[in-house]
Amino acid sequence: MTLATEFDVVVVGAGPGGYSTALRAAELGLSVALIERDERPGGTCLNRGCIPTKALITAARAVEQARAAERYGITIRVEDVDFGRLADYRDQSVRTMTEGLAGLLRFRGITTIQGTASIEPESTDADDMHTVFVTLQDGSMRSITTRHIVLATGSRPRPLPTTPFSQTVLSSDEALTLDTFPSSAVIIGSGAIALEFASLWNAAGTQVTLLVRRGGVLSHWDRRVSATLTRELKRHGITVINNTNVDEIETGVNLGATVRYTRTVGHTTEQGVAAAEIVLAAIGRTPNTDADWFTGTGIALDDAGFVHTDDMGRTTVHGIWAVGDITAGHQLAHRAFEQGITVAEAIAGLDPAPVDEATVPSIVFSSPEAASVGLTKAEAQARDGYTEVTETIYPMMGNSRTMMIGENGSITVVSAVDTASGDRVVAGIHMVGPEVSEIASEAEQIVGGKLPLSTVARLIHPHPTFSEALGEALLKADGRPLHMR
Repeated sequence: MTLATEFDVVVVGAGPGGYSTALRAAELGLSVALIERDERPGGTCLNRGCIPTKALITAARAVEQARAAERYGITIRVEDVDFGRLADYRDQSVRTMTEGLAGLLRFRGITTIQGTASIEPESTDADDMHTVFVTLQDGSMRSITTRHIVLATGSRPRPLPTTPFSQTVLSSDEALTLDTFPSSAVIIGSGAIALEFASLWNAAGTQVTLLVRRGGVLSHWDRRVSATLTRELKRHGITVINNTNVDEIETGVNLGATVRYTRTVGHTTEQGVAAAEIVLAAIGRTPNTDADWFTGTGIALDDAGFVHTDDMGRTTVHGIWAVGDITAGHQLAHRAFEQGITVAEAIAGLDPAPVDEATVPSIVFSSPEAASVGLTKAEAQARDGYTEVTETIYPMMGNSRTMMIGENGSITVVSAVDTASGDRVVAGIHMVGPEVSEIASEAEQIVGGKLPLSTVARLIHPHPTFSEALGEALLKADGRPLHMR
């Protein structure tokens, strides 16, 4: 079969941003080629991130639930963990998702090509046609012409400034492939990846030490979420050391790792040491934009390597678009997915609304979970168009389901008067507690819809559910709390 050499759209990268672009563009009748260097589509999320980590977290929570059953009068003993079967479960979860995605791409008529893409300088002709060169797995080269290129090349784990990744100092990619749970681990970082591994390993019996640069975890989130989650992680047995700066990591064959750090306490500093079997460096991710052809084509990047785009995803080069982790903002799969839909519709000549960064939900699958949508109080006070900003706190222990399982947490509702409508609206919702990831979608609808607070506070939440806590928080923000003083 002769493969086509011209397409309406060529997408580089088959992660959530890339494959959503391809699926929506094909749905709109455009011819699409999707180029991916990995054997399977799905990018980091499906293959090395969201899906395998949540599979392991699901298994670890089963262990947590077994241990917690005694408080209900049920005795369950966890005899052992069969790591072979656990790995099979993790890998099968990934295969199911990626094979399903591959089948969907075929069904939509999308041409998928395994290879490494590049765009040569001066590859745009007078008719605004771009040429994409693909180095295939056998080393041969193929060229494709297209009017639109969508870059979705993703990101990779960022190493520590002075310590590369190794068999002892791991990135999240290597941590996911471990054959056993470590007996002890030092985790450097305080974001979603760090906290999810901390909770996962802690539930599995690992002695976890978390080194945090600032005063608590998730320091860029709502301050109460940060404080509450930091406290709850400690209550679960994780050692959290805040205000630290890593100075050196010593490693040796079969000797584990020793992390030397400086801790600032008030106006003084002190030296500290944390030793463990392994170290996980989870300090962020670097956009995959350092290939020579990125700058060679004239695509503008910022100082951190992110692609400059407008609110529709257009880069500084006509006909080239960018989505996902290579654009500044939340490095989240669901944000990339929505960006892909927006870009595909813009290419097809529709008039889609841009992705609103302020309403992208952030979720951390720690124990307990954390979820955040919209603005903090400080951010709302600094935002034009909002006045009379208030912050309402609701303790999750006021919720019957939360009380039953013995967890804790809080919900913060940030509300303000929208000067355009004159209504008091919900500008942000920030939560820590059990199952709050499942409430985040409702929070996003409330914040994104800019509905009057008095309206959303009347929404009915089924009893007894965790979601009732959000309903109670909204009632309190509206000045009419029922189940608390």
